[in-house]
Amino acid sequence: MAARNLSQLKLGEKGVIAGFHDPNLALKLLEMGCLPGTEIRLTAIAPLGDPICLQVGDYTLSLRLDEASVVELQ
Repeated sequence: MAARNLSQLKLGEKGVIAGFHDPNLALKLLEMGCLPGTEIRLTAIAPLGDPICLQVGDYTLSLRLDEASVVELQ
């Protein structure tokens, strides 16, 4: 099965964070609670498709698609 990234999730779909493609952006995402092993769910998509809204643990996070594409899913 091919590796997926966060930007490929469909609305309502869940995934588990496996890691990051970009070490520079990884620190920012880690500080926002996107830790490996954390379940994440796509809850909303902006009308033009960018940004997206995610449920991470007990809070909501908004990311641009270029940021979301850095997050690898299991």
